[in-house]
Amino acid sequence: MESPDDPQVFHPGERRMQASVGVRDRMAAIGAHAIRTSMPEQHRTFFAQLPFVMVGSMDAEGQPWASILTNPPGFIGSPDARHLLIRARPTVADPLHETLAPGAPIALLGIEQSTRRRNRMNGIVERMDDDGLLVGVQQSFGNCPKYIQARQVDYRAIESSGTVHSATALNESTRQIIARADTLFIATAHPGAHHGTARSYGVDVSHRGGKPGFVRADDDATLTLPDFAGNRFFNTLGNIMLNPRAGLLFIDFETGDLLYLAAEAQIVFDSPELDAFAGAERLLRFKIRHVRHVVASLPLHWSREVEISPFLADTGEWERI
Repeated sequence: MESPDDPQVFHPGERRMQASVGVRDRMAAIGAHAIRTSMPEQHRTFFAQLPFVMVGSMDAEGQPWASILTNPPGFIGSPDARHLLIRARPTVADPLHETLAPGAPIALLGIEQSTRRRNRMNGIVERMDDDGLLVGVQQSFGNCPKYIQARQVDYRAIESSGTVHSATALNESTRQIIARADTLFIATAHPGAHHGTARSYGVDVSHRGGKPGFVRADDDATLTLPDFAGNRFFNTLGNIMLNPRAGLLFIDFETGDLLYLAAEAQIVFDSPELDAFAGAERLLRFKIRHVRHVVASLPLHWSREVEISPFLADTGEWERI
């Protein structure tokens, strides 16, 4: 069992995935320098300029959820290199409303779509009060710009009822959100995330991008998407190797709708579908357990102009039936 001071920055699931592609030793060396217990100054400045941050959390039943917090730029501050202070509260419809509490594991992904920059911070909620949410760093690291679609975004306060539709399967409107998507966010968790052991045993939230339609709805309760080459840390897939529960979040960049999904994930390593999808190293398949569709609730406005990531040029598309 790893301890909080264990020098391993990757847990057994991540290391198993790294070994499967022959990079375990190289990632151990890279991770020791790239994954820190404090934030460099450029990360602290980066978070402070964002109008939103992606959040991963886990509910009392162990289900991970991917969420978003937003406010005008400057709502995230860094009182020191080991903390972020987030001056925003989740809406009642957001799973964060139920999962946030002092001592809870949390994951943060700052992503600036216009420049394709992104930085990650996984940690622990240390305090919640009128000032906001204080998060202590356990892991801080940067990510490459791969598969991020370039968009301009502005914070614009809106008045919306945030109507919530809950279900156990997709319907026509939620299938359409997925069919148009070129981006999703996925939260996963190590099975020991709630026990406060090794710093690699936490919650994670990550970005996935592809050409519009890269997520396929096989039926009303099953999604499949290609998994492309990334930084080889395998934070998401390593968690899934040990704990198949995952939370997905789709954002409709035109309407401000949010689609939260709780699912069971499976990594598909060998399949004729994999061979037929150019650029895919493996597939991810999700069995949906719960659907939460929040209508037009996000106070952000994205430009209609989208620049698809150049890294996607040689990737495939699902065969149209």
